[in-house]
Amino acid sequence: MKKLRVGVTGASGYAGIELMRILGRHPNVELAAVTSRSLEGKPVIEDMPLLRHIFSDDFKFVKSDPATQAKMDDIDLWFLALPHGVAAEYARELLAAGKTVIDLSADFRLGSLERYLEFYKAEHPAPDLLKLGKYIIPELFDISKSDKLIACPGCYPTSILMPLIPLMREHAVSASGIVIDSYSGVSGGGRKADLMYSYCVRNESMTAYGLPKHRHLSEIEEQLSIAAGSDIVVQFIPHLSPTTRGIFTTIVLPAKFEGVEKVYEIWNKYYASKKFVKVLPSGKQPDTLYVSGTNRVDISAVYDSRTKNLIITSAVDNLIKGASGQAVQIMNLMFGFGEDAGLL
Repeated sequence: MKKLRVGVTGASGYAGIELMRILGRHPNVELAAVTSRSLEGKPVIEDMPLLRHIFSDDFKFVKSDPATQAKMDDIDLWFLALPHGVAAEYARELLAAGKTVIDLSADFRLGSLERYLEFYKAEHPAPDLLKLGKYIIPELFDISKSDKLIACPGCYPTSILMPLIPLMREHAVSASGIVIDSYSGVSGGGRKADLMYSYCVRNESMTAYGLPKHRHLSEIEEQLSIAAGSDIVVQFIPHLSPTTRGIFTTIVLPAKFEGVEKVYEIWNKYYASKKFVKVLPSGKQPDTLYVSGTNRVDISAVYDSRTKNLIITSAVDNLIKGASGQAVQIMNLMFGFGEDAGLL
């Protein structure tokens, strides 16, 4: 069987590294090109020694350039592991050349130009492409090979939307009074030199940030509103934790039903056959330790009879299920590979 030839743009970041690690071992894929403006011409394994067992000494970063990449006729699909506002420039050129694009940035996650401006403080860089972008959580949305521009969910939203969207679709939980606390490992801030993410600052330290309107809130509220069929407003409080990777999320919302039987009935309806969702028994909490390095999300729920609240918890690896692994899972489904090909 002929392998699908793919490329990774912005391969020098944490998400890019994970993409290379996964795609470099994928049974149905040939990783044909990886790009980086800062590492152009440098052997991949020189900058990323952890990939020595996957790539040869002569596999090098090539220059990131939209027009040049669009002319690489032998590459069918490009993953964009770029900052928001930059990915759109590449998407335009690649789509015009007939390529499939899976974008890990925020450029095509929202359906509203106004919402993008509100949360990202800039006009959308490619408004004509916004409607072409298709937001995909692979367990919850349909996808086909004809889709050409895929928007991968953010890491925080993945941990929040996967437990909540089924419940919102079934109108099984309150649409108001929702409070969400999420804790992310420092890798969520990206691979960059920034005092905020340095060891001495983050070690033995926890803090909230992005209050009261973190950018991911736009994506969370938009998708929950679509699922519920009405406007949803939530209180979202993200935190940095002194860990390398992983996201742990706690969602508190007024319950519509006593107990958790209805919640588990719905989750099992949606997820019983899904390889990368583990519904834990009520009272057994997810833990980032046990999802680290995997493309899995663990979810659980308890009911508090004293406050009449439902408490939902979830855990994901922010770099895999929250980014690169989910992107590869989407590719697998699009091209008819095994959904778990290349993934743990």
